[in-house]
Amino acid sequence: MNSINLKKLISVLVLAVTMTACVQDDDFRTPALDIEEPDLNGSTPLLLSSVYDAWFQEFADAVDDAGLDFDSDFDVEAIEALRLQTKFTYENDDPNNPRFMSGYVISTDKAGNFFEELILQDRPDSPTRGVRLAIDVNPLFTSYEFGRKIFVKLDGLSVGIENGVFTIGVLSGDEVDQIPSFSQEEVILRSSEVAEITPLEITFEDFSDDLTNLFVTINNVQFGKDDVFGDSPLTFAGEPSDEFDGERNLESCDTGATAVLSTSTFADFKSLTLPSQKGSFEGVLTKNFFGDTFNLVLNDVTGLVFENEERCDIELIIEDSECPTNNIGGSNIVFEEEFTGLSIDDLLSNGWVNQNISRGSVLYEVGSFSGNQYAQINSFSSNESSVDTWLVTPEINLSGSANEVLSFEVQANFDTGTTLLEVLIAENFTGDVITTSWKRFNVEIPRGPSGGFGSFEAVDPVDISCLTSDTIHVAFRYVGGDPGATTRYHIDNIEISGN
Repeated sequence: MNSINLKKLISVLVLAVTMTACVQDDDFRTPALDIEEPDLNGSTPLLLSSVYDAWFQEFADAVDDAGLDFDSDFDVEAIEALRLQTKFTYENDDPNNPRFMSGYVISTDKAGNFFEELILQDRPDSPTRGVRLAIDVNPLFTSYEFGRKIFVKLDGLSVGIENGVFTIGVLSGDEVDQIPSFSQEEVILRSSEVAEITPLEITFEDFSDDLTNLFVTINNVQFGKDDVFGDSPLTFAGEPSDEFDGERNLESCDTGATAVLSTSTFADFKSLTLPSQKGSFEGVLTKNFFGDTFNLVLNDVTGLVFENEERCDIELIIEDSECPTNNIGGSNIVFEEEFTGLSIDDLLSNGWVNQNISRGSVLYEVGSFSGNQYAQINSFSSNESSVDTWLVTPEINLSGSANEVLSFEVQANFDTGTTLLEVLIAENFTGDVITTSWKRFNVEIPRGPSGGFGSFEAVDPVDISCLTSDTIHVAFRYVGGDPGATTRYHIDNIEISGN
């Protein structure tokens, strides 16, 4: 080996050792550089809310030109179509007088859960408007860390609704597309300010388009027990069925409502198991790819602070009945209810119990049609993803009868095929559905049409003769949710007869 090659080899080895000594881990944090406030050519930055208002005015003008009415239920679909079609582009013929918008970065792609986008909101605390800035650059956290104030040069950029959220980018056909990477330094200017971001505290019930692209916190939530317990607890996004994103339901311990936590299959925490405790979420409120469902997205796994071991699961005490099925009752009417001339308040005054155990507001009502009254329930338009409501009769005395059967009629309407109506009986009702022991009876509930009202049909008589207590309470349990399981049931002519 000649001396020149030997020197080259020694130089390479020395360089390699030096580089190894300098980089001891994978911490490639943004260098601590002194950043001067950028020169905006005397331009006063627009507020993010002003940019939204400019787009909304364009949208409102389109609605007016189409002769539509924001307050009309008949125009909802047409107005939504216009909302998605409306794009507003900032034009500027004077390059010496550029227009900028200010905003604070509330997303980070460091953990891989965001990709080629920055989520901005108008101020560090009590934000009122957020926006998604689409740009063909990855990674972004090395230049625009969480809390960094930036200025976006609006000239030539367009704004509109993409994937269900307010977005800034470049117009490509009918879509607001990504800002090209070569425009990054011209379009995005960093301020010297890195603010402390205070998350906006909200609940699942607060979700709205106005709150998308904001950094939020939601307290007292947990993952479903079926997802976190058992032989195969779920990961964030590491299941074979997770193609692009893992979608996991978070439950509110306050209301029972649920919301989707979406995690990219490229996130570095995708294979971590979901925490089984309850706690708080801290991250970005956005929508799914199709723009039709609200999603919660973490910047990284530390956005879940789940440290409370006391979960809020509801554990019902239910066992299947072992009653025979050969009794047909008798002429002795032990109990009957036709709901004629009664309101729901009258029922409650007479000892009925109307209890929603999913912490929501869907309850049984007394409905009527063509002079006939009945108990009715449905979860349609409730905005409650989980509904579990029980209508329980007053105490029924069986001491003077034998071979009893229960009969009633059901009308199933707008049947989704996914809603449950079942019959349970308690022999020692505590007054609270949750703390009572129940026997479940096998009852075949009639199906109805998916697009309208069905007819009342009698269920097969339910043999309850195996019950040993002198007194019982009968419960009609409705399990559904909006959207999806929203079948409307009418229940009438409840009767217990025996010998």
